[in-house]
Amino acid sequence: MIVIVDERKLVTEGYSSLFYREGVATTGFRSSEFGEWVSSAADEDLRSVRAVLIGDCGQPVSPRSIRDRTRAPVIALSDQHSLENTLRLFESGVDDVVRKPVHIREILARIAAIRRRAEDEKEPEVAGRMRIFMDGRDPEIDGEPMPLPRRERRILEYLASNNGRRVTKTQVFNAIYGLFDDDVEENVVESHISKLRKKLRERLGFDPIDSKRFLGYRLVA
Repeated sequence: MIVIVDERKLVTEGYSSLFYREGVATTGFRSSEFGEWVSSAADEDLRSVRAVLIGDCGQPVSPRSIRDRTRAPVIALSDQHSLENTLRLFESGVDDVVRKPVHIREILARIAAIRRRAEDEKEPEVAGRMRIFMDGRDPEIDGEPMPLPRRERRILEYLASNNGRRVTKTQVFNAIYGLFDDDVEENVVESHISKLRKKLRERLGFDPIDSKRFLGYRLVA
């Protein structure tokens, strides 16, 4: 999930529509709403955030306060094409500054590059015979890549990032589709997880995802 912070609803909705075409879930906030959310959100919800995009904000948004809660990249979307503004944004603690207009795919490429550099500094999650990367690469089983559709891969990454803790269907849905997506039924998570479990069972010989009705899912490999 990508979080977009901007005072203009038209802007957040516009970016959300463009990201949706690329199969990426988003959630939009005004700056005051975002500050309240990021300080109170559950750790499980924050682990689903791939990046935070900061646009035109009515009140300052501190990248350092964001980093207190999540290691997701923080990228400023700037309308001002000036060196002084760019330097000011970097000094505030953002990971990158993107001048608008910019193509959505370029933003995604920048997010992937920042996350890849961060992931290179630590080992992938290891769950039994699985190695699970957090930068968009397919997982490996016994050293061999296991190609997965994007949403199934994101579910596996999200489960692995919670280190054996159980997460609810709602939390998985929010991680994959965003917090406020009313166009998709939450039960679609069950379909994605069912397909993922079948593929993992075929490769591993057992089901590494433990599920409890009303309680949720956890990775037990």
